[in-house]
Amino acid sequence: MFKRIILAIAVILPMSVFAQKFGVVDLESVFQAMPETTAMKAQLEETSKKYQTEYQQLTEELNKIFAEYQAIAEDPNTPQSIKERRISDIQERRQKVDQFGSTAQQDLDRLNQQLMQPIQSKMMDAIKAVGQEGGFTLVIPNDPSLILFQGNDVVDLTAEVKAKLGLK
Repeated sequence: MFKRIILAIAVILPMSVFAQKFGVVDLESVFQAMPETTAMKAQLEETSKKYQTEYQQLTEELNKIFAEYQAIAEDPNTPQSIKERRISDIQERRQKVDQFGSTAQQDLDRLNQQLMQPIQSKMMDAIKAVGQEGGFTLVIPNDPSLILFQGNDVVDLTAEVKAKLGLK
């Protein structure tokens, strides 16, 4: 009885392995072709420019205050307490500029994530649909740095995924 089970597994296993279909998708190509990607990039660029403008304005103000300090720093008639207050002001402004830069970068990262999520979901839904419609066992990214070996029977599904998304 045990021998019959082993024999059945030995016969069925290779047949089930050979019946599997594998596909690859060029995710970057699909992502770049989506119109949502262009809109996302435009929104990120617009927001980034606003932050850059504000950062530049803050930096210019800091430089102006520093230049004013340099003018009084060498003046022997300026009391030391005024010089120390100006140094303190410069340090506070520098911290505010640094904090603004850090916050701006975090905001841009968060916005990028928010805008990217629906695009990735839409792309993944299309990949799943193409994989299920084609009866594929596995669909993986077509990234040469990740794939150690790819046989001839692996199907590139990039065109089908783009078609599913209505892209050219």
